[in-house]
Amino acid sequence: MPTRPTLNQRQFARHLRTHQTDCELLLWQKLRSRQIANLKFRRQFPCPPYILDFYCVELKLAIELDGGQHYETAAKIHDQRRTLYLQQQGIEIVRFSNLEVIERMSEVLEQIIRIAVNRTS
Repeated sequence: MPTRPTLNQRQFARHLRTHQTDCELLLWQKLRSRQIANLKFRRQFPCPPYILDFYCVELKLAIELDGGQHYETAAKIHDQRRTLYLQQQGIEIVRFSNLEVIERMSEVLEQIIRIAVNRTS
């Protein structure tokens, strides 16, 4: 199981919450306050050694938003390692591009609901 977040990780997560991207804000407006399938999501959730964009503790479901930098080779390798580590912790990772959030929010939300239903059954 992951270790407890350090003070620096908690501070960095707090910084990320106050300096979120436009796409993170758009998705957060839909996920917050149990608006999707009555699930509680947290944003910029420390899961050492990583910080998850959005996380539902109940389902062990992480949602990650990927900007353009995630499609570069080094970032792809980092994301693969990160995903493998989190999967070993029992956390399912779902990735959406920023473009998907901007252009197809309803499809993104439908996919999150489908995954949540599958995780609960």
